[in-house]
Amino acid sequence: MDNKLLDLYTDYLISTFGKATATGLARMVDNDVSHDQVTRFLSERVYTSKDLWLEIKPIVRKIENDEAALLFDDTIQGKPYTDENEIMCWHYDHSKGRNVQGFNLLNCLYQAEDISLPVAFEVISKPVEYSDLKTKKRRRKSLVTKNELLRQMVTVCVNNKLKFRFVLFDSWFASLENMLHIKKTHEKDFICALKSNRLVALSEEDQAKKRFQRIDALPWSEENTFTVWLKDVPFSVKLVRQIFENKDGSIGILYLACSDTTLERDAILAVYKKRWPIEVFHKSLKQNAALGGAPVRTVKTQNNHIFASLYAVFKLECLKIKHRTNHFALRSKIYLNALKSAFQELQLLKTA
Repeated sequence: MDNKLLDLYTDYLISTFGKATATGLARMVDNDVSHDQVTRFLSERVYTSKDLWLEIKPIVRKIENDEAALLFDDTIQGKPYTDENEIMCWHYDHSKGRNVQGFNLLNCLYQAEDISLPVAFEVISKPVEYSDLKTKKRRRKSLVTKNELLRQMVTVCVNNKLKFRFVLFDSWFASLENMLHIKKTHEKDFICALKSNRLVALSEEDQAKKRFQRIDALPWSEENTFTVWLKDVPFSVKLVRQIFENKDGSIGILYLACSDTTLERDAILAVYKKRWPIEVFHKSLKQNAALGGAPVRTVKTQNNHIFASLYAVFKLECLKIKHRTNHFALRSKIYLNALKSAFQELQLLKTA
């Protein structure tokens, strides 16, 4: 990897407030780096999760601890006007309740204290094309599921000897295979959200006799908890409920399952709250690192731009630690100084 170009390109992604183009970068540095050099950097080879790990590993080693957590979630960057390919295709967006065209990115964030660093990622690829028998429309599908990718990423983090205690994820990843992989294969604990219709048994005997009930049908009170056996899961989990008010005034209910049954309700809620930084990370990725702002067209250049955006947010996190402020405040400061410079240039033009 050309680390000088990576550093330059990612600084450009943080600094730009418009489209992130090779021409724009070249003009910014007065063509000390040419448009062709930037293009070659983005199309040289595919940069992977391993490349990201090797770049950020020295920083991770400084802040890692045994109580840290791995945070998993995916995000979709819409690109409706870009030609379709195996990564730039249609994905179901749960936040919008419909399919959108763009790319789907699964991220693993390492959370220690108040520091969040990306340690693994996968761009969802759908190389298999087929015809839907019902709609007669052309579709695409992946060779591996996002749940399989999550398990692979957990294994990679363990193999990299990364210190952590918990794996945190939402209900979309709360599968039996993921729970077994984390708890049994790697002997780590998880806290995950569950859908209200998930079936549980209140004892091992009930589980053996298949006496299950929905978790929203349990006799919940204000702050009680249940030790339950999820259907098909061969170990017990601690189940808690949190009621909260949404921004629109509606009431929401969150059900959480924790594989460490010794934890109390407040501790489970406190640990799961650590998952919020991945939402902030995705917002920063889109708003502060030009994730969707580059007119890249091929699978390789699109993948490498995504890689660079992830690395740019990592750099913002390092600046956050150094200056003790958040990503958005840092970008606001950059924007304000750029605005002042533009205003001063305008005054010079007016008096010339």
